[in-house]
Amino acid sequence: MRLSTDKLACVRGGRVIFSDLSFEVRGGESLVLLGRNGAGKTSLLRVLAGYLQPSDGRILFDGGDPEADLGEMCHFVGHQNGVKLHFSVEENLQFWAQYLSVGLSAEEEKARIERALDGFGLTDLVDMPAGFLSAGQKRRLCLARLLVAERPLWLLDEPTVSLDTASQSYVSTAVNDHVRGGGMVIAATHIELGLKAARVLELGAHAYGGREYGADYGSGERRN
Repeated sequence: MRLSTDKLACVRGGRVIFSDLSFEVRGGESLVLLGRNGAGKTSLLRVLAGYLQPSDGRILFDGGDPEADLGEMCHFVGHQNGVKLHFSVEENLQFWAQYLSVGLSAEEEKARIERALDGFGLTDLVDMPAGFLSAGQKRRLCLARLLVAERPLWLLDEPTVSLDTASQSYVSTAVNDHVRGGGMVIAATHIELGLKAARVLELGAHAYGGREYGADYGSGERRN
């Protein structure tokens, strides 16, 4: 399974956000997006998720369902949590499990919800209305939907926002487990996520394109 881009470009409001951007991520790999504010990290993730149309270039996804578009093969977690405040924690996860999965049995749905609750430290809050949660708890609930529906590609935009140091470990554990299972992750972040051997794509380097590094990106070795 592989996601690749070929000379991808994005223009918004008449401004070139990025252009001539080519990279690939394979199953079992993660890619961290770095760059200054406005370099195009969020725009790139939204283009990959299908929320924005590229102004040029191509996105290729190999090894997935040929009848499904890329948006149906990925989880996208943006800046907004997207939780239903009048639903309990469990009801929010039930909604996502049923909305994102087809033909899921009651037993499998229950198992996935329990896994998500445990994976993001929400078990003690299962009956709590989401509107009563703290900002960090709401963010964990948002991220917990990653575990209730299977998607090969995770697109994460600042996933640790509002999370304290202890809660950030839930994110790194979930992402590393997903990658070890053959999944792919592309994450924009300003902090260290604790990902295992993640490659780095620095947006804004070399005009509007990017520069890609291996796991030891501090060495300055460029990957093409």
